[in-house]
Amino acid sequence: MSQSVQIKNALISVYYKDNLEPIIHELSRLGVKIYSTGGTETFIRSLGAEVIAVEDLTSYPSILGGRVKTLHPKVFGGILARRNFESDEQQLDQYDIPEIDLVIVDLYPFEETVRSGAAQDDVIEKIDIGGISLIRAAAKNYKDVVIVASKDDYIGLGEILKEQNGETTIDQRRSFAQKAFNITSHYDTAIFTYFNQDEQLPVFKQSILKSETLRYGENPHQQGIFYGNLEAMFTKLHGKELSYNNLVDVDAAVALIDEFTEPTIAILKHTNACGIASRSFIKEAWIDALACDPVSAFGGVIIANDEIDAETATEISKIFFEVLIAPAYTDEAVQVLKGKKNRIILIRQPVELPVKQFKTLLNGVIEQDKDLVIEGPDQMRPVTDKQPTEHELRDLFFANKVVKHTKSNTIVFAKNNQLMASGVGQTSRVDSLKQAIIKAASFGFDLNGAVMASDAFFPFSDCVELAAEAGITAVLQPGGSIKDQDSVNMANEKGISMVMTGVRHFKH
Repeated sequence: MSQSVQIKNALISVYYKDNLEPIIHELSRLGVKIYSTGGTETFIRSLGAEVIAVEDLTSYPSILGGRVKTLHPKVFGGILARRNFESDEQQLDQYDIPEIDLVIVDLYPFEETVRSGAAQDDVIEKIDIGGISLIRAAAKNYKDVVIVASKDDYIGLGEILKEQNGETTIDQRRSFAQKAFNITSHYDTAIFTYFNQDEQLPVFKQSILKSETLRYGENPHQQGIFYGNLEAMFTKLHGKELSYNNLVDVDAAVALIDEFTEPTIAILKHTNACGIASRSFIKEAWIDALACDPVSAFGGVIIANDEIDAETATEISKIFFEVLIAPAYTDEAVQVLKGKKNRIILIRQPVELPVKQFKTLLNGVIEQDKDLVIEGPDQMRPVTDKQPTEHELRDLFFANKVVKHTKSNTIVFAKNNQLMASGVGQTSRVDSLKQAIIKAASFGFDLNGAVMASDAFFPFSDCVELAAEAGITAVLQPGGSIKDQDSVNMANEKGISMVMTGVRHFKH
């Protein structure tokens, strides 16, 4: 096995030519013989560098509209030949095949073509055949060949060529091969995903090239990595880097706020809303969201769906928070919010979010559709003698949005588009109810005239009885219990209204 390899021959055929010019000049300086095809060959000639057409090497033209250019033994033999294998060397000499020590090849922009909405025929033509074969061949033979499969590595390659006079080490070649196989596997996953849009093949494949190492995971002794492009979704105006726990809360915050169209602010702790309100003006929304539970709001994640102005920023700055997210800020608001160095201030950008969720579980992975449905007044079926008022229906709609995004078992109290209290993550629904009643009282909320939403059905009538006695006048639940009628009867007995939606919103 060779440890250090001097580059004598190079094959270059790329779609993206950014930052390629310095490499061409350096290869020319080193006396490296360059083979190329098509547009890359033309580009190299335009730089005044010598280049040999692959067609001259293979004595075979590019055919089938360019579909077949480099798929030839004289190309792949030169890449795959094992140096210091006598039989391989003899065959190279026998068939006059040059050893190719450097391959610079990228892939057709398949994913970009799919995202552009192009027709199927155009998408299919962007499935690379020759390029991906060249990359795999060169990466397989990394002991003797350098493979550069991305324009992101051009600068690094250029530095190696210059500093090491055209020689590469085994560690460098293996590193390039590792990156190359990452690119080819991602490319194949993207193609499969395109062909499996109807999910006829129930297999799990995910590939994300971009990643960000976090300070740690959920706890300091756990490693954490985010896979994805945070910069596409958020513009950071101020503060430290997002932590693992920040990201989990931010994800929950984004999902919750997207349920609302009117000016709304939500405060979340451990993925649950401890305050949320919708108002005509964003400052009012903040004041009423904070009033729900100012104790839990400490150190929380705050999200708004409207621009943050200076007055609102001044009010928000009165408490300690970890993250603030909004679609926009006034310049004055930004200056106010930058008063504390560690606050994370983010502008949310419009990005299409996944419609699937998955996580590791046991010795595998589970996947599901995201819960993207929400039941409004039109889907609320009255089941009691008393009908909910229009005002109660609006509050029930608000409460249903919140309960959908709260850990089960959960009960939510709301009034006038404001969260009054919630019982979160309890092992019994009645405990969640009792927790919500205690919290509402502790912050001075009057539950008379408030509404209640439950993420799942009531197995017994006790929740309805306790809620009515606390002042609740309207109840929303999905229904589905064999004892639904017991809860309906209790609501009738207490003189309150109840609606059923037929849709459960468990969240674990």
